[in-house]
Amino acid sequence: MATHKILLVDDEISIRKALREILEFEKYKICESSSGNEALEILGENDFDLVLLDIKMKGKDGLEVLEKLSRNGFETPVIMLSGHGTIETAMQATKLGAYDFLEKPPDLNRLLVSVRNALDKNQLVVKTTSLRKKINGVTEILGKSAPIDRIRNTIAKVAPTDARVLITGENGTGKELVARWIHEQSKRNNAEFVAVNCAAIPTELLESELFGHEKGAFTGADKQRIGKFELAHEGTLLLDEIGDMSLDAQAKVLRALQEGQITRVGGNQIIQVNVRVLAATNKNLEMEIEAGNFREDLFHRLSVIPIHVPPLRNRKEDIPDLAQSFLNDLTQKDISFSGKSFSNEALSALLDYEWTGNVRELSNVVERLAILSDFACISAEDVERLVRKKTPQKEQSSSINFHDFETYHDFKDCMEAEFIESKLDQFDWNISHTAEKLGLQRSHLYQKIKKFGLER
Repeated sequence: MATHKILLVDDEISIRKALREILEFEKYKICESSSGNEALEILGENDFDLVLLDIKMKGKDGLEVLEKLSRNGFETPVIMLSGHGTIETAMQATKLGAYDFLEKPPDLNRLLVSVRNALDKNQLVVKTTSLRKKINGVTEILGKSAPIDRIRNTIAKVAPTDARVLITGENGTGKELVARWIHEQSKRNNAEFVAVNCAAIPTELLESELFGHEKGAFTGADKQRIGKFELAHEGTLLLDEIGDMSLDAQAKVLRALQEGQITRVGGNQIIQVNVRVLAATNKNLEMEIEAGNFREDLFHRLSVIPIHVPPLRNRKEDIPDLAQSFLNDLTQKDISFSGKSFSNEALSALLDYEWTGNVRELSNVVERLAILSDFACISAEDVERLVRKKTPQKEQSSSINFHDFETYHDFKDCMEAEFIESKLDQFDWNISHTAEKLGLQRSHLYQKIKKFGLER
């Protein structure tokens, strides 16, 4: 059985020494800290099973440390220690999430019982969280590339808050997985995570889907229906492909976000909802705003924290880990795939493809290779035979026939359009970043895109 790690935070050396001797005798692994700021640094870089935290310390005191940990979604149990315990202090510590409150010097038996109970509870929470993830089908965000590290770091910061997040990226990059991880690491993870694909629901039915309807509200409404906002009460609602939502529906969503209340279609009752809304899209909403297809006020409501999920072709170093993980999942679900593996050459061969369908396409390809490869070890030849060829690159401007242009103006426009499109592709159609690199105003770049009819 693994040794439990405990962080002991107290500015008195004698107290730390006494507690350390007691806890190490019980076979616990102890790490010490003499100040609140130092403790926060240690906790930011290391995992512990329990924290023993003194309240009265020079500098940042224990309650300030506990409050910051609470704001950041810290789940490890914390036992507070105080030489000047009062009911008010104990109540304040409990409100901030402390597991227990002990007076110094603590009674030996009382201390050990509290420590054991806190550790038992922590193990139960960890097991419950793991089980919930399995039931909900939430998988890890895989990859070691810099963009994926940035996404994980952003999720760790934003998940404990109620800030709205706009997740952008191409189809198949894993935008819903990012949303689910935000929910799983939030304080709302015991409530529902509800996802709505706005592109898959006809416009005339979307309002009913989101807000529900009363019996008889329209033809076919033979009974009352609860909408997604109500289903996600106290939890998280993902509005997927929100760029495809009609302007009329956008206005109603904006109102729900502003007022925290909805009304079912055909009803008059105002229903209060406490929902964290996340949104995802494969479209550039700034361009949609310029084109009059998306409300700018809704965009600013939704994009408090933007997270962009890069295409797989921009993080190819993650492909081997992803492919191996997908194959492991297959072997766990179906015994007929047992023993299947990738050769190193096969994993290298997978790097030579464009993956326009991103992670979703890679997952499908791994399943195809597992089924159709002739041997237990999937080879580079299997990849060459069973995976579609790399998409040919666009012809370079050097291959252009100058006789195709009648005027200098025509030729200049063609070259300008190709140059701008190549830069947009280079920066993954991030308009602001591309405009900055080109030395253009963002509005000027929009005009160029519209003039040349450029599309992602």
